[in-house]
Amino acid sequence: MASDSTLRVDNPYTLDVACEVPYADAARVDAVLDGARAAARELRATQVAERRALCERACAAFEADKEAIAKDITRTMGKPLGQARGEVDGMLGRARHMMAIAEEHLADVSLPPKENFVRRIRKEPLGVVLDLPAWNYPLLTAVNAVFPAVLAGNAVVVRHSPRTPLTGHAFARAFEKAGAPKGLVASLDLTHEATERLVGDARIDHVLFTGSVFGGHRIQKAAADRFLHVGLELGGNDPAYVAPDVDVAKVAEQIVDGAIYNAGQSCCAVERVYVHEKVYDAFVAACEPLVRAYVLGDPEDAATTLGPIAQPWHPAELTAFVEDAKRRGAKLVHGGKATSIAGKGRFFEATLLADVPFDAEVFHKESFGPLLPIAKVASDDEAIARMNDSTLGLTASVWTQDLERAERFVREVEAGTVYMNRCDALDPALPWSGVKDSGRGLTLSQLAFDTLTRPKAVHLRLTL
Repeated sequence: MASDSTLRVDNPYTLDVACEVPYADAARVDAVLDGARAAARELRATQVAERRALCERACAAFEADKEAIAKDITRTMGKPLGQARGEVDGMLGRARHMMAIAEEHLADVSLPPKENFVRRIRKEPLGVVLDLPAWNYPLLTAVNAVFPAVLAGNAVVVRHSPRTPLTGHAFARAFEKAGAPKGLVASLDLTHEATERLVGDARIDHVLFTGSVFGGHRIQKAAADRFLHVGLELGGNDPAYVAPDVDVAKVAEQIVDGAIYNAGQSCCAVERVYVHEKVYDAFVAACEPLVRAYVLGDPEDAATTLGPIAQPWHPAELTAFVEDAKRRGAKLVHGGKATSIAGKGRFFEATLLADVPFDAEVFHKESFGPLLPIAKVASDDEAIARMNDSTLGLTASVWTQDLERAERFVREVEAGTVYMNRCDALDPALPWSGVKDSGRGLTLSQLAFDTLTRPKAVHLRLTL
């Protein structure tokens, strides 16, 4: 909810106001951008080791505020508190990995000696990075830009999702406590329209957006008149294939968690499952008790394993996915309804759908909810074809004991990440990217530093 000057965020469980923050006016935006540019100039004169020490102090500030930050996440987007605490830990792990590799991968690139010449490639900071993270993992989607950008010598302006504005404030506060140059990491609370104007501001040198395909199109259009790189980390409709050689019980446990953790509100959640006909019935049977076991309730209660849905309009969309699948012939094994608990919250039941037709909308659009739709396939060939039958391509997983089979899926499945016996996970040593409508962004790993710096050719002739 918002007025002309104030952003009000409801608690998805109590439905009361969780926080209220003023939108930044034009004077505040100017001050933040001018401050960020000044801070970027100051930071670029430092060594990577100094930036790493700064980032470590920022991590310490996050650790000191861990409980308050986790509770802010739970109260603004509904994630169970234990999962929110885990997100703080996960964010720190990603940050520290990027810190550990920064000096090596931000160093000048040496070239083979050439008589009478000095040649090398410098990696120079871009200036001011605008980070537009998503609400579903408000720390994890932000850290992918903030810490690598600072390590590379940039300032960062965080405009967080209107669902989770307090997380943007947490990043600014942590770097302020760490003794960063004033305004090096700043937070702005803006409407969507004001954010699009910000993308077009000449004081912004790089944009990283995490969100929906629709939102990605809006950000790309906002940057159309500028020659800057826009990283787009967009949605997923991520498939899993269960091969006939698996331990069905173990795989069912992993896939159910990959589909329903965080109420399925993950861009890399398992959104569609193709199971080989030899193990199909056993797999569906193994999933059912796991799906039934989820406990809906107060996300601050340790007993709760499935929190409320963050956005007010989303339960109706999830209901439409379920009803569409049923009309086309799917079997609703469990769940399928929007609900409340003791009159509180906007929940959606953990849902298991079997025998889902391949033309069902849930197999072609991102559902972003606690839905597990399953279909039967006859072969690896059919599985690959079905997995690629999507306009999205973020992650995909193959569940098998056969490494050679998995390597075939790596080669043939159209996705930014292909997993074997894993899903809904991220390793910061590997690049995070997508194909097709999942975007053109790239974060994390050593490759991330290449997107946050500009190569400068150093070509020095020593004597004439």
